[in-house]
Amino acid sequence: MSEFVLDAEVREVTGKHAKYARGRGFVPGVYYSRGEACINIQVEKPRLDPLVFTSETHVIDLHLKDGSSHKCILRDVQYDPVSDLPIHFDLQGLRENEKLTIEIPVVLTGGIPKGVRDGGMVQHMLHKLRISCLPKDIPEKVEIDVSNLEINHSVHVRDLNIPNVTILEGVDSAIVGVMPPTVVKEEETAVPVAEEAAKEPEVVGKGKKAEEGEGAEPAKAEAKPAAGKEEKKEKK
Repeated sequence: MSEFVLDAEVREVTGKHAKYARGRGFVPGVYYSRGEACINIQVEKPRLDPLVFTSETHVIDLHLKDGSSHKCILRDVQYDPVSDLPIHFDLQGLRENEKLTIEIPVVLTGGIPKGVRDGGMVQHMLHKLRISCLPKDIPEKVEIDVSNLEINHSVHVRDLNIPNVTILEGVDSAIVGVMPPTVVKEEETAVPVAEEAAKEPEVVGKGKKAEEGEGAEPAKAEAKPAAGKEEKKEKK
């Protein structure tokens, strides 16, 4: 892994006053290492950009204006939510014989996968890998050749072999794969509402007629005059 030389100066102003450093074109930061006192620093923004806007991991050779130097890595960067520019950074000191945990970027190589040319779609699930290793064994990045990746095929963590590095991700975790194309089924043509409405009264009407014919009650006979009234007519 190549080293990156970063020139910085000790920052006397801290806390809320760090905005004055930003106003002068500096990005405030802090260097820390186990067993050492933290050092507040600031770096000119153009010098920090190559470390922040990159897809590679670097071991940093930090040079301070007091003449001291420190081996470290970029541990964290904070960005402005509006401008998306770095406003603060953390550097972690390295010890030669002490392993550290770090995330390294995953870069896809090989151009367009075979499965994509056959109609599939690439899904890149893990963009960074969490690893543990000695400072001298830190890889700049992990490259995965996807040129021969076919549909329904994936590259998993278990498929990687990085010398002197322990990968801390799950062995069955998929890193990148080619998924089959999505098939959209055509919706069934709905029967027009007007047509259904036209058929409905006809069926109902026939049913009613049939019911009236079968279940109609016989007409009631005309009422006969009462027997008493007939007798009175005869007497007259």
